[in-house]
Amino acid sequence: MLKGFRDFLMRGNVIDLAVAVVIGAAFGAVVSAFANDFIGGVIGIIGGSPDFGDAGVTINGSKVVYGSTITAMIQFAIVAAAIYFVVILPMQALTARRAAGEEAEPDTPAPSDETRLLTEIRDLLADRPPSVR
Repeated sequence: MLKGFRDFLMRGNVIDLAVAVVIGAAFGAVVSAFANDFIGGVIGIIGGSPDFGDAGVTINGSKVVYGSTITAMIQFAIVAAAIYFVVILPMQALTARRAAGEEAEPDTPAPSDETRLLTEIRDLLADRPPSVR
């Protein structure tokens, strides 16, 4: 039972997934800091409050907090934009270049005149009767 678990853990895709989760968490921390400090500061300059965490309205003595949702949406937009511009667009450009390169290069080059002549001679020799050979 432990051998099967060890084999499962040592498969390449599990290790890749673990690395992706760790890098994703680190990237999330960077994006969170950027959203809270930089974007929040810019919006604070425009709107007057750089901290959205406690933003909300009070109705009948109960506070409805919407600031954390705004912060989460800003963080999501930043992550989506970063993934699009850093991963998706370069991969699409690379795929387009590869496709253009494959279309530009023919699969097999056209045979030269010498090759065609030698092929004809070979075929004529192969068609001769066995007694003449």
